[in-house]
Amino acid sequence: MAGRYLLWLVQGFGVTLALSLAVCFAGTAVGIAVCCLRAIGGRALQAAAGAFVGVIRNTPLLVQLFVWYFGLAALLPAGVTAWLNAPHVLPLGPVPLRWPAYETLAGFVGLTAYAAAYIAEECRAGLNAVRPAQREAALALGMSPVQGFAHIVLPQALRTAWLPMVGQYLNTIKNTSLTMTIGLAELSYASRQVETETFLAFQAVGIATLFYVAAGLSIARRARSAGAGVVG
Repeated sequence: MAGRYLLWLVQGFGVTLALSLAVCFAGTAVGIAVCCLRAIGGRALQAAAGAFVGVIRNTPLLVQLFVWYFGLAALLPAGVTAWLNAPHVLPLGPVPLRWPAYETLAGFVGLTAYAAAYIAEECRAGLNAVRPAQREAALALGMSPVQGFAHIVLPQALRTAWLPMVGQYLNTIKNTSLTMTIGLAELSYASRQVETETFLAFQAVGIATLFYVAAGLSIARRARSAGAGVVG
């Protein structure tokens, strides 16, 4: 395969990794926050968090990406949509900061919401695994319910939920392939471009598959090492 086509695949893989990393961090933060709202929030917050999880988990990710990309663009004022689609560069010395394209923002928001909903449920399962005696012990030590939850219950829940959360991180890498449908030039998009120009479908898809496998194995290995420290 020609060097420029391989470069397309490498660039697409870079987009996949960057998007996956951003989604994993943001999805974890949002997912834990949603879990906490469902556990100790008021009734309105619990209902809102539950509705968020229910809607996201019971609709296809592809449909959600279309909603964020096509639906949101239709709701926004034309000027805002044009601004989001226009290139913007903030000069910061030798490394200028570029505003992401609209399809990148839509893909990031859609994938983050999807990952957050599942991570919230993994954390909720972790909370249910914590024995009630732990909460009672925290209260007996003079902690408030919120303090006991934050310092005693939640850390134990996160340790229990760590490996299932890693599973969601691996799913995130695979789910980025769906963003090709909204024009994001990630790895699957790049492999489709190579296939279209060269008609070497097996080679293009095969190399892309190797990239996905390498990323998944690397994350699983690192997560296993990190998990040993978390559990310990």
